[in-house]
Amino acid sequence: MSLPYHEIADGIYCIDTGLYRHGLAACYLVREGDRLAFVDNGTARTVPTLLGVIAELGLTPGHVDYVIPTHVHLDHAGGSGALMAACRQARLVVHPKGAPHLIDPSKLTAGAIAVYGEDGFARDFERLEPVPAERITTAEDGLELDLGGRPLTFIDTPGHANHHGCVFDAKTRGFFTGDTFGISYRECDTERGPLLFAPTTPVAFDPERWLESLDRLMSFEPQAMYLTHYGRVDRPAELVDELRQGIRDMAALALAEEGRADDERETRLECAVGDYLIGRARVHGVALDGAELARLFGVDTRLNAQGLEVWLRRRAKRAAQA
Repeated sequence: MSLPYHEIADGIYCIDTGLYRHGLAACYLVREGDRLAFVDNGTARTVPTLLGVIAELGLTPGHVDYVIPTHVHLDHAGGSGALMAACRQARLVVHPKGAPHLIDPSKLTAGAIAVYGEDGFARDFERLEPVPAERITTAEDGLELDLGGRPLTFIDTPGHANHHGCVFDAKTRGFFTGDTFGISYRECDTERGPLLFAPTTPVAFDPERWLESLDRLMSFEPQAMYLTHYGRVDRPAELVDELRQGIRDMAALALAEEGRADDERETRLECAVGDYLIGRARVHGVALDGAELARLFGVDTRLNAQGLEVWLRRRAKRAAQA
């Protein structure tokens, strides 16, 4: 059985983590000579696949210098502890606000169980193993890592999460964007190109800071973006305005419900987000039928609604304290 990975740029391999379905979540392996770095790592269930890819490339876990989760949401960082246990020479590089949660993942575990339920957490994420504090490098904005002479630069990019960073690969002039450059499933590609939308997953959606983060990324004049959800997209300068509008649209959907904090608000938000995403796909020329689009966007619809509900609660709390 072949492993689910392919080379998408010079020394960059996109690996399907298998979370929920094919083509939903990726992580990336960067190779320069015999030195390796992972950017995002999926879940504990992904780690055997990651180690298998290393072996197919003729290398070993000892060749891994860095494990770099863009942020500590579990589809990006859930396998960090298990991968670090296998790659014993590696340093884990993570945003300073994310590091405590990987050293002691108990809060991450509790939060994930609250969102997914105990059965869902066990099925999809299995477990979270702690990472020893002495093996962690906290990535301040602008930190440059040397991967066998290949510079990888960590850029602080809040908005989707306050502990989010993107990684710039100077060799390909591409960014590993986590969730900051949005979600773009290949099933929605049309003659118009990729369809981008903003994930407002709990718990730290901040539209103003997100727009500032996009400006920061574009100041590098990137030629490609390597999305966790999903794969490579090119000519980001032609796509970024669509994503900016998507962030504003998500905020507007939430603000339409501000002041209506009843038990059904999250359900209404979920319906509004689902209708919005399917409508965007239709305008973009996606030919899938409504049921298939609802399935394709199902996880994101639910999580986006939950994140918007949290954002509204935070806004109400700040207003009450003012």
